Amino acid sequence: MKQYTRRSILRGALRGAAVGVALPTLNCFLDDSGKAFADSGQRIPPRFGTWIWGCGFIPELWVPAKSGSEFEFPAHLAPVAHYRDQLAILSGFDVKLDGVPNKPHITGCLGLRTGVPVPNEEVKAPTLDVLIGQVIGGDTRFRSIEVSTSGIERSYSYRAAGAANPSETSPVALYQRLFGEGFQDPNSARFKPDPNYMVHESVLSAIGEERRKLLTQVGAEDRHRLDEYFTSIREMEQKLALQLQPPAPVENFTKPQPPEPTTQDATMANVLATHRLMSDLLATALQCNQTRVFNMLLSDTASNLRRPGTTSTHHTLTHEEPVDAELGYQRQVAWFAEQSMLAWRDFLDSLARIPEGDGTLLDNCLVFAHSDCSIAKAHAVEGIPMMIAGSAGGRVRTGFHLRGNAEPITRVGLTLQQIMGVPVAQWGTLSMQTNRSLTELMV
Repeated sequence: MKQYTRRSILRGALRGAAVGVALPTLNCFLDDSGKAFADSGQRIPPRFGTWIWGCGFIPELWVPAKSGSEFEFPAHLAPVAHYRDQLAILSGFDVKLDGVPNKPHITGCLGLRTGVPVPNEEVKAPTLDVLIGQVIGGDTRFRSIEVSTSGIERSYSYRAAGAANPSETSPVALYQRLFGEGFQDPNSARFKPDPNYMVHESVLSAIGEERRKLLTQVGAEDRHRLDEYFTSIREMEQKLALQLQPPAPVENFTKPQPPEPTTQDATMANVLATHRLMSDLLATALQCNQTRVFNMLLSDTASNLRRPGTTSTHHTLTHEEPVDAELGYQRQVAWFAEQSMLAWRDFLDSLARIPEGDGTLLDNCLVFAHSDCSIAKAHAVEGIPMMIAGSAGGRVRTGFHLRGNAEPITRVGLTLQQIMGVPVAQWGTLSMQTNRSLTELMV
């Protein structure tokens, strides 16, 4: 048996030249402790994204009194009343803990995104956006784009345990990533591929025989790790190959101007300004097919938002502010919850203002908006507020309020994956495991 070490390289030949691919860290490279080395013209594509706000909601100001299509918008949903026919309001779905400790602001968020109620951030499975991206995101420049608007680099999009997709926190940095070096204007009269992208044959094909031999000589966990590794290389090759082809023209597209530097902190007004800029940039990137999958984080799940001149954050207030005797809820906490919904409206505005086909970009998106808990003061993971916006090009039914009646929240995640083409019949674990789609959402 050939011995592989952490310095091993899979070797092959490409056009008569030797090529090599280094290997990732595998279990077979480690000692028993695991800590040391032993040595266009196409159909308009649907897009999928998530939009997250932290610290839940005030139920009486958010949950409609009636189910079905005849509901009225409560005070905190009033900002998005204009999008009534393009929204599905989801309430009363639960993350089932099955005895797992509820880690505040983590278990609920990652439970609804993975189908697994996790006690920490060592996610046991890819988040649903990644699963969907594997189906719809393969022929775009970026498999997904993650954005955080409150000055904190945080992401709840995970490819594997402990491997969160990093977020952009600056509008300037996001612009440079999307429209800076490497961007090809789809409506430019001239196309000249960058010589650095002149890749015509797969390096993996060149080392194919050694790759197959290696896969037969390692354990199951290492085979899985190698599969992920080779997949990431293949994705990079696909990305490079895309740069060799002129992009399809995009109707109504104009490359945006670089944004001016902004103040990036957790002050509510600054966050809303940053969020509007980054929403517009992301919408334009979706329009010209830079990506088809995104994750927008308005505020960390333990929301760090604050008012100018104060040190108390939204999160702190959920635990320390007394309930107003007259209102019956926390006055300042309610203000932050309402501001979050104003930001949600701004995000929908960014998508809706771009014409596409016989509708708008929003019509061709499926945006899943959610928080991490319901009542932040209690860290409750029952009844986490959720909304769906857009119809993914006619795949989603909207214009109603659906009560979950304590059903597992995985019914939502399963349905979203199925709508977006993921071949999955059931999803989740233990009490969260379900094969019951929400037919109310499916056309």
